[in-house]
Amino acid sequence: MALPNWVQPVAIGMAAGAAVVAIVGFGFAGWMTGTASATMSNSASETAVASALTPYCVERSTTDPAGPEVLAKLKEASGYQKRGIIEDAGWATPLGSDKIHRPLAESCQAALEKAM
Repeated sequence: MALPNWVQPVAIGMAAGAAVVAIVGFGFAGWMTGTASATMSNSASETAVASALTPYCVERSTTDPAGPEVLAKLKEASGYQKRGIIEDAGWATPLGSDKIHRPLAESCQAALEKAM
């Protein structure tokens, strides 16, 4: 069975149109894959948690008995050591968790440096 002559140009046009729509959609219209959107939402939630818990971290630095010594160490430390000092002090570990929250440590570091 032979196909009509008009089928080939229609098929080529449909394929070209689909390619153009995909290029424009993903390149310029903001479309994204499920993995990219999951990565973006995870990053946004980490940032939101860190900003919400930053006052908790700053409060822990003032109520911790070893707080003045840790803050003195923080003042003297170089840039790459500061987050580690906050993590070691336990200020970047949220209540009910045993894992250090790295974005919280970075946010707390910025808040403590601003307050110094």
